[in-house]
Formats: sequence, structure tokens, C-alpha cells
Amino acid sequence: MDWLGRFNGALRYVEDNLDGDIDPDQLARIAGCSGFHFQRMFSYMAGMPLSEYIRRRRMTRAAFDLQNGDEKVIDIALRYGYDSPTAFNRAFRNVHGAAPSAARRKGIRLKAYHPISFKITIRGEAEMNYRIEDREAFRIVGAKMETDWNPEKQEGFVEVPKFWVEQKQKGIIPELCGLMDNKLPGILGVCVGDWQKPGKLEYYIAVSSGKSVPKGMAEYQVPACTWAIFECIGPMPGAIQKIQERIMTEWFPGSGYEYADGPDIEVYSDGDQSAEDYVCWIWVPVKK
Repeated sequence: MDWLGRFNGALRYVEDNLDGDIDPDQLARIAGCSGFHFQRMFSYMAGMPLSEYIRRRRMTRAAFDLQNGDEKVIDIALRYGYDSPTAFNRAFRNVHGAAPSAARRKGIRLKAYHPISFKITIRGEAEMNYRIEDREAFRIVGAKMETDWNPEKQEGFVEVPKFWVEQKQKGIIPELCGLMDNKLPGILGVCVGDWQKPGKLEYYIAVSSGKSVPKGMAEYQVPACTWAIFECIGPMPGAIQKIQERIMTEWFPGSGYEYADGPDIEVYSDGDQSAEDYVCWIWVPVKK
């Protein structure tokens, strides 16, 4: 498949430039898609952010250089993009659990992370029900959380579930139901921000609404977009996590679409979320 060759070409570019600058624009050109889409796909298929993969590969190379030569640590640090011994020492310790100076000792335990390549695996054991839909911009109203986000630490995956628990305990769901209009029925989980870069993420537990914003709540204008809308059936959160992975690893590669600039939306229906037949939907912003 052509997408497979392009993605592996992008990984070869990363490998060839571990001791230099890795240009995100060039990476996107080789992959034949936006840099955002490539990084999002990579995270799901490799199980780690691209930035973490690059760090591990550079530290693997650095360990080989330390063991097989007599170069100064600072020279090896500069080769792999670290301007100071302190920053290099911290990155090396995070990967290997030892200081760079210790890597030259006999018997020291180090870690090696080998290059990744993508291969075709026969999957798709179950159908995926989806539709493509164009939507005009619409407004949501609800509780808002802002959290720090680092792709390597992934704090949001802890903070967002805690936010749901807190808001349910406060009784926000009945209040939101009173604000809901018919443009998009259901309780929404809306994430706004770039999951691939350190910074701030906004997360809303909200409903589509044209009513006034109650005290303590916030509003957000979801932009006009083309959406791929996937049906998810099964108990939460396992069912929705599995379908999100399948969207990335099974649907996107052969769909002719890639991620567009827009929020991720989960639409939750009324019912028992622990039931085997519980139904919700994932809205993914896409472009050709």
C-alpha cells in the first residue's frame, strides 16, 4: 500500500537525521500528509509519541558512541541536539537509568531501542460503522477544564477521567440536559488542542446549546468541519479506547482521509455505560 511506503520513508528520514535536525515539514512531505496526522498515526501505531521515539533512538545511538569510542561526552551531546551536558545527562538517565559517563564501564546495563518500521497486518476482524458528514459551526456550553499536556507524560489521560467524576458528583449532567438543543443530542466530551505538542489542552463536558451560559460554565464554538463519525458499542471506557485505536490503525490508512484541524468529540447517549449494548459515537475531524 502506498501509505505504508510513505510512512516508512518518513521513518527512514528520521533515522538518517538522528544526529542532525529533523524538519517537521520535510517529514510531512515524505509521509504525504500533514505533520499533525503523521504524528497522530505514529502515536497509535507505535504506542508512543514521535518525540519519545526520536529521543529513545538518539539515546540508543549515544550509548553506542560512548561505548565504542573515546569522544568527549559534550561532543556526543551536541551531535544529538543537546546544547548542555546537564540536558544530555538528564535525557540519557531517563532512558538508560545511568549517567553518560557510566556507559563506558564494563558490565553497565543499558537499553537499546531499535528502529521501527510499519508492516501490513491482517486485521479488521469486526466491521466499523461510520459515516462522513459535513457540519456547520455549532456552539457548545458546559464545564471546562484546562490542563497542562506533555505527549511524553500524557497527563491528560489521568486528568480527564478525574474531571468526569468530579462533574458527575456535582450533578452537572441533569443541568446540561436542560441546556441541550436538537442540533447534536447527547452529552459531549470535547478536547481542544494539539495532542502532539507540549502546552495547554482544553476539555469540555458539554452539550450543543443556543441558551445563555450558566454561571460557572463556559462556551466554545466548534468550527465548521467534515467529520468521520464512528459508532461505538460496548462498556466504557474500554469500548471507546478500542475503537479509537482501530480508527487510527485500520480506518485511516486506507480511507483517503487524514486528520483535519479541529477538536475531538465523543457523543454519549443516555443509558448504562457499563452495558454490553451501550452506544456512543466518536467524531473525528477529517480532510481528503
